[in-house]
Amino acid sequence: MRQSGSPRTFRVKSFGCQMNVYDGERIGELLADKGLSAAPEGEDADLVVLNTCHIREKAAEKVYSDIGRLMKAGGDTPPMIAVAGCVAQAEGEEIMARAPGVGIVVGPQAYHRLPDMIERATQGQRATDTDMPADAKFAALPARRKVGPSAFLTVQEGCDKFCTYCVVPYTRGAEISRPFADLVSEAERLVESGAREITLLGQNVNAWEGEDARGRRVGLDGLIRDLAKLPDLQRIRYTTSHPNDVTDGLIAAHGEIEKLMPYLHLPVQSGSDRVLKAMNRSHTAESYLKLLDRFRAARPDIALSGDFIVGFPGETEEEFTQTLMLVDAVGYAQAYSFMYSPRPGTPAAAMDGHVPRDMMEDRLQRLQAALGRHSLAFNRASVGRTCDVLVERKGKKPGQWLGKSPWLQSVYFEGEAAIGDMVRTDLIEAGPNSLAGRLAEFAHA
Repeated sequence: MRQSGSPRTFRVKSFGCQMNVYDGERIGELLADKGLSAAPEGEDADLVVLNTCHIREKAAEKVYSDIGRLMKAGGDTPPMIAVAGCVAQAEGEEIMARAPGVGIVVGPQAYHRLPDMIERATQGQRATDTDMPADAKFAALPARRKVGPSAFLTVQEGCDKFCTYCVVPYTRGAEISRPFADLVSEAERLVESGAREITLLGQNVNAWEGEDARGRRVGLDGLIRDLAKLPDLQRIRYTTSHPNDVTDGLIAAHGEIEKLMPYLHLPVQSGSDRVLKAMNRSHTAESYLKLLDRFRAARPDIALSGDFIVGFPGETEEEFTQTLMLVDAVGYAQAYSFMYSPRPGTPAAAMDGHVPRDMMEDRLQRLQAALGRHSLAFNRASVGRTCDVLVERKGKKPGQWLGKSPWLQSVYFEGEAAIGDMVRTDLIEAGPNSLAGRLAEFAHA
């Protein structure tokens, strides 16, 4: 661990979900606000923050591997290492015991105190903070700095659902909703800084509720309706939703708010009712499909996305087949799928009937093949459409640009454009992961 000399440069390495991406951005802004500079690409940093995720299998071991690489690469002057995020929350004291090179361990609800912890670490005092004062964290963070055309805004954190496979309630804490006024103010600053699209984030984002400017109790749809009034904000998205928290108002919003994009990520996890019950999910396959029917009735062109876990303890081949049947019934535009991995301390880890790894791998391959077919079919069905594409970055070829369609598809095209432009684009060719477009005209400068 670095024993003397305050760090001047930093690098934040984030793993996992979009919530972690947001947290990583905010950590970077916090450090910059305190006078540190982001290390240029390819150069060593004085401080490295590993912003970790605990969802994937062997997440903690991967952290130790990264720590080892950093210590080895640093030679006689290794960087100050801070471990943040969900692995820090779950494994805090063990990290300190196993990795003497780590100076700081800070949980996802306490990283606003990172500058003070850096100061202590500079003096040789290793520091751990895994408290969960989420409201205090947001109040202590600096104003947002310049952002890209698409920006994240965390509106809700934590989870009260206690799915039997999931560590989020233990690493992120109970569900909390950030105040309405704070969110509107932060959204205004994001738009002023260049954001054309804002994605509202939460572990269960549609569990958000608060009191609007007129003192009315509103849900996520009420927040979206107010954010849609920001003149220079052109697109709104939200993720990740829980079927239990879907409201009539949120469904209606998809048909009534032009700025709310036609895209819904609604995890289902399995097509088997028995498995869903064992997971402590609050829905059945039938109730989930009926929810999607209601969204499609409100917005017929909506693109659907979901999450799946294969090989949950006790899952039979017949139950896995029910998942494949649900996939075919929905026709997902996008989806995320994983093999079950036991998380220490969760109820599922102690269940009987753990599925052999080779069987899980086979099921995952079959599931991903089915999901891939539907994703490609959705992209091919988009060919011939003309839509607005938000330009996010340059493409790999000279004169090429890459952006997102309203349905969150990656679209590449050539022509006169700039990052942040909203351009009218004809979709002319589809692949499994992206579409080719032809520039039509500028929709909005």
